Amino acid sequence: MSRRNAEGGSAVTTAAVFGEVLKHFRETADLTQEGLARQIPCDRSHVARVEAGTRVPQDTFAKSCDELLGTGGVLVRLWGRIDWYPQVEHPDWFRRRAEMDGVAVALREYQVHVMPGLLQTEDYMRALFSRRLAKAEEVEERVRARLSRQQRFLEAEGPFYAAVLDESCLRNVVGNPAVMRDQCAHLLRVGRHPNTHIQVAPAGLPGLVHPNTSMSLITLPDGAQWVYSESLDRGHFNDDPAVYAGHSQTYDVLRADAPSARESAALISDAMEGYEHHGQARAERGDLDQEQLQRRQRRQLHRSGPRLPRHRPRP
Repeated sequence: MSRRNAEGGSAVTTAAVFGEVLKHFRETADLTQEGLARQIPCDRSHVARVEAGTRVPQDTFAKSCDELLGTGGVLVRLWGRIDWYPQVEHPDWFRRRAEMDGVAVALREYQVHVMPGLLQTEDYMRALFSRRLAKAEEVEERVRARLSRQQRFLEAEGPFYAAVLDESCLRNVVGNPAVMRDQCAHLLRVGRHPNTHIQVAPAGLPGLVHPNTSMSLITLPDGAQWVYSESLDRGHFNDDPAVYAGHSQTYDVLRADAPSARESAALISDAMEGYEHHGQARAERGDLDQEQLQRRQRRQLHRSGPRLPRHRPRP
């Protein structure tokens, strides 16, 4: 399904209107946000943000809501007519890459250190951009721009997308363990899409040759093929057939030698469980710290209380 009504067409509604319509049907069905989220399934906060018009839902979310609420397909039709990102601005140096993503028929990526932008959750993006942007408005602008790139690849009939993640993407904590746990869960969900293929390249796997840097191999509708890589705030493009062939061979060997998508999903699940246990351990440590604090306070209260003379029987 196309995200926009038509090329060059104008948006006939807004995200806020979609949220209001969803809220109307949910309340008519006598469901709370928590109740709807449990049936989709997703987090309650996701439903709340969609209803508030502050989060962009996927078309699969709209389809699920139509089915659960018995709307007759109203939400899917409305979703398809909304221009979700009417005023997105990409950094000048990245604009050309964003335009390619908007038309690419196939994309193969290798990524180190941080998750590929097309696979990042909103919270992961926000934490990542907050590292180097001081103003909250700039952070939100970058988040909206990155989300706009994702939508096409997350659609049911999106272009083919293969991503090989260096293990460092799973181990490098962006934000906090909760953000990383949700990011891993997002990888597992997206990896089930028919057009998306995600593999993990473990650091200690013998014989596995990791490229020196992140790279993207882009195929456009006219058959043109480009290699894209990045340095600090700069994108590099190369359409030399020999260069593309060399990088493509390196990538294909990496994909062949790396764990399969199913095996990689198990690695991602292990990382997610690690972040869950980390969060539980922190909560337990917090409870223990609170208990110890209360004990110290009780001891101090006991010591600072009035001292009454003890009655001792005479011999």
